[in-house]
Amino acid sequence: MFPVVGVLGVAWFRIASAALVFAPITKPWRTFKTSTPRERGLLLALGGCLAVMNSSFYLALDRLPISLVATIEFVGSIGIALWGLRTCRNYLALAFAIIGVALLIDVPSLLAADAPTLTSDLLGLFWALLNGALFVLYVVLGHRISEGGASGGVERLAAAMTVAFVFAMPIGFLQALDAFGAPLLVLAGIGVGICSSVIPYVCDQLAMARLPRASFALLLALLPATATIIGVIVLRQIPSALDVLGVVLVMIGVAVHKPAPTPGSEDAAQPKSG
Repeated sequence: MFPVVGVLGVAWFRIASAALVFAPITKPWRTFKTSTPRERGLLLALGGCLAVMNSSFYLALDRLPISLVATIEFVGSIGIALWGLRTCRNYLALAFAIIGVALLIDVPSLLAADAPTLTSDLLGLFWALLNGALFVLYVVLGHRISEGGASGGVERLAAAMTVAFVFAMPIGFLQALDAFGAPLLVLAGIGVGICSSVIPYVCDQLAMARLPRASFALLLALLPATATIIGVIVLRQIPSALDVLGVVLVMIGVAVHKPAPTPGSEDAAQPKSG
């Protein structure tokens, strides 16, 4: 879709179609009406984050290989895990995860002969860094809207997506107009929204409602591993030995790590007086 509607046009389709899918199911206007001023501020912040994060992600992909963009994005998510997990066992888990992700996204090749050419694109790196920073913010804000449970989190997510739609309107709508004369392109744009925003963001809320923020961030390191597995099953892309090693190291990191206890679990672990 990039050559037809442009990078920002694709970002608009992703956000707009997700907002339209959510709207009749979750009724975001009702969520805004019943929210407190603090909750509305949180929804506005998350909506703005989603709009700029998705746009900067595609702007980075337009200039840089996806492996480099993913590397920068995962640095932020692993940083969240380090922030919340501060035991020797969890530092070891993070080390396994970082090495595994580095192998899966082929960091050594990025440091080879082509690296100077890639890093010379300062604008592309700027968008990738912005996307990585906003991805961290998305995880933080996403956990806050999930505090009332997964169902309420999905409703607040839908309200935030409506805000993102408003933010994205002046960014990519004019480019997206070029696709409205081609029904297949419109369907492709809707598919992007469903596959890139609706399904994964709902799954995020289901996970965030049940996991500490640091544990969720560490589990994000599984994404390259699952991508490798899906590549084998669906696309018959057989991984190299280095890829398999990366998958194994990430799995070990997830198995070794220990989630940070929540305040409620700490209270439950203490003996009761009387």
